[in-house]
Amino acid sequence: MSKSVGIVIIGNEVLSGKTQDTNSHFLCKELRALGAEVRRILVIPDEIELIGREVAGFARDFDFVFTTGGVGPTHDDVTMAGIAHGFGVKVVRHPELERALRERHGSNINEARLRMAEVPEGAALVGGGAVQTAVVKFRNVYIFPGIPKILYERFEIIKETFRDAPYFLKVVYVREGEGVIASILNNLLAGFPELLLGSYPVLDNPDYKVKVTLESKDSSYLTRAFERFLQTLPAGAVHRIE
Repeated sequence: MSKSVGIVIIGNEVLSGKTQDTNSHFLCKELRALGAEVRRILVIPDEIELIGREVAGFARDFDFVFTTGGVGPTHDDVTMAGIAHGFGVKVVRHPELERALRERHGSNINEARLRMAEVPEGAALVGGGAVQTAVVKFRNVYIFPGIPKILYERFEIIKETFRDAPYFLKVVYVREGEGVIASILNNLLAGFPELLLGSYPVLDNPDYKVKVTLESKDSSYLTRAFERFLQTLPAGAVHRIE
């Protein structure tokens, strides 16, 4: 079984349409390439009790949880407090984060900036290297800022933690529409119930009408399913294969 992942996107700005979430798309692509399986994505507002309830629930349901957003010095940055609330622990200043902030800002340090050192009690910094680029980890929850560039850089440092057996993939671009191949897909899945089978209609493309994906962590199983699929398609139905 693949390692399961839940992603919680935190921020009123996403729900109001002020900001477009690209973090979940990035994480889904990266984690799939690593062999992990994202099972759920949730977008919630900056509310302490809601954050706590949802993140704690995800932590019970999935092997790994990623949160993005709500980490910063302003009034709406309540992710740390929310997670602490959900697990029944205090918010504390992480000594390494506080030291790094004091060294960086010197006499300009203030309470707002020191909020960046606050974490749920028991949290650790992972990723090695500079403290400023470390990821805050609380139990099986990885807490990221919402700024995409920062998230991408920090995930890159720790991504090997999540590597699992890889997925093998075949993609078939089919000239026939779903109405023609639906029964073929149903029969294929009946014969190969463990196959991860996807069918995605494509509009306004003169070359093909459906993109079909076949995935499995068992390469021989995938090969057998793939060959069966090609054998059952109408003659001339395949535009190209990847």
